Amino acid sequence: MLYTELLRLWDEAVKAVDAKDWNGALATLEEITEPNSWTLFITASAHLALGQLDQALQALDQTIAKDERLAVGFFQRSGVLMQIGRLEDALSDCIWAQKYMRGNMVIDYKQLRLRYKLYSWQVLYNAAAVYCRMGQWDQATDILLSASQEKGAGRGAVVDLALESVSRGEVLAPLMVPEGEVFRPRKQDVEQLKQKDFLGKAKVISSMIPNDDFGGFEPLRMQKPGFYEPKVDSAQDTHYMRMRVPYMAATPGELTVPGGAMVFLFGEVDPDGMATVIYDGQRGRLPMTLLEPADVKMSKGKKENSVLSGIPLPPGLKPPTRPQTLPSSAAPPQAPPPAYTPPAIPAGLPKYTSIASRSTDQDKDNSHPYERRVQDTLRGSEAGSVVVKVHYRYTVALTVPLDTPYHELQERVAHKLGQPAARLRLRHKCHGSQVLRPLNEDGDGGVLLQAAEAGKVTLWCQTEDPLANRTIFYQMVALYDYAAEGPEDLEFSEGDTIDILGEVNEEWLEGHCAGNIGIFPSCFAYRETSTLNENTVL
Repeated sequence: MLYTELLRLWDEAVKAVDAKDWNGALATLEEITEPNSWTLFITASAHLALGQLDQALQALDQTIAKDERLAVGFFQRSGVLMQIGRLEDALSDCIWAQKYMRGNMVIDYKQLRLRYKLYSWQVLYNAAAVYCRMGQWDQATDILLSASQEKGAGRGAVVDLALESVSRGEVLAPLMVPEGEVFRPRKQDVEQLKQKDFLGKAKVISSMIPNDDFGGFEPLRMQKPGFYEPKVDSAQDTHYMRMRVPYMAATPGELTVPGGAMVFLFGEVDPDGMATVIYDGQRGRLPMTLLEPADVKMSKGKKENSVLSGIPLPPGLKPPTRPQTLPSSAAPPQAPPPAYTPPAIPAGLPKYTSIASRSTDQDKDNSHPYERRVQDTLRGSEAGSVVVKVHYRYTVALTVPLDTPYHELQERVAHKLGQPAARLRLRHKCHGSQVLRPLNEDGDGGVLLQAAEAGKVTLWCQTEDPLANRTIFYQMVALYDYAAEGPEDLEFSEGDTIDILGEVNEEWLEGHCAGNIGIFPSCFAYRETSTLNENTVL
């Protein structure tokens, strides 16, 4: 089968998929006598859209037979096998998909013209879905906890909901490639399918002779005996005219001409003031009052420096340039080496004792929002204790007294996790904020009141070395994943909190995240304003 014919049928099938014409796409794909793995993947996608699982499974089997290392093929087939009920085969496909990811967190199939990114946590999610269908809920929970530690967009919300569903005994639905996302042919190859006339066809611009097919550079003129030399040195010696303003044709026989266009005056002016002209190869009439003589040489000179209308100029913004040298890790001489700075509580708020002493509904309505939240925490806790949920590489929970000091809380969490307490850093999120803020290490009691809500506390824990002789100026939240491109870069994931240690230049910052120090582009993170932080603390 000719490659050009394969490209033509492939392109028609993709257009049918975009139009949701699944039967038309299948009819086109059946004409391909020698399909490849990409066209077979389209066939499977069309059968899935029509709900034909057996035909889709057969097409995916042929896809993997053509490309035995196509991880997204094993991933898609695992979802189909789960729906059919072949759970062991589905689990095997998840294992093969994980193997052919070759240790990568993500495979972007954009280079193969498939607009889809396959993350390793999605493969683990499907494996957990298989275990749910097998009734092995503990193994499903363990795999989901492992998936929660993976990096990738959309991981947090999906995995957290999955953990809650598994805890309730609900079966997870498999993840699959979205409907309509298929492998596409190269745009350049499709464009080459159309026949092109590289020489082109001659086109008459203007002519003195009606219905003239001459394709020269100048219109034909009446020949006279002797030597003839055209005179175009001045506007008075030429028949070229320029439109002063745009004109829209009002009656048949008139032309629509934009303002400033060049036309060729043909014949004499009619008594009604209309002139016969030739513009863009067409003959028609225009009002003579809208025409003015044009200097041909002047127009040619202006054309050299003119800018075509309707074509935007290239953008002036440039991507940030990397700094040439790594900034010194030493802190400014005038800055002391403080520890992590805890979030400041706005002045004027009542003490904890005064909050607990209020019990009437009228006082609760008139109290400060921060005071009401602490009241709810005190009222929701049982016997002065609170449930603390700690997010580490996995999630643990423990019950501690509400007035536990920071260092005692740190020791209890370290004992629960089996890690040295000196390297653990506990953080929490203020209400309505995305920034992970360290707990107040200097608080004697009530340190849990900073993060407590409705009788429970959610903390995030990281193992990191203390920042010796470094000052944390402020904190930022990661907008996107940033992969390190060099040993001096700081790698982080979307949603991580970054401690800012210094500014390299206007476009690069030096920061600290998860025990690592490096530089990163400032456009990959944002900083919450002070007003927003105060509102979230309240």
